[in-house]
Amino acid sequence: MPAPRLRSRSLRRVFRKVPGGRVSLQYKKQRPKTAKCGSCGSSLKGVPRAFTFRMRSMAKTKKRPERPYGGVLCSKCMRQSIIDKARQ
Repeated sequence: MPAPRLRSRSLRRVFRKVPGGRVSLQYKKQRPKTAKCGSCGSSLKGVPRAFTFRMRSMAKTKKRPERPYGGVLCSKCMRQSIIDKARQ
C-alpha cells in the first residue's frame, strides 16, 4: 500500500526500470494542459506546455508567438478579428 500522500489520483503513476533491473512505480505530477484559444477553444500552437515555475524563468519570446494576440487567440481567430476590426 502506498503512503497516504501518494494515494491521490491527482498524481500520475509512471513505471520506471531501476538500475537493479526491477520495475519501480514512481508518482509524478500531471503535465499542465495545453493553452486554449480565448475565442474558439482550440489548442494554441507555439505556446509551451510547461509548469508555471518553468514558464516564469522563460524569456517572453519563448512563451508565446510574436504576432498580434499571440498566446491569446489562435491564428485563425486572430485573422478573423483583425478583418472584423478593419470592416468597422
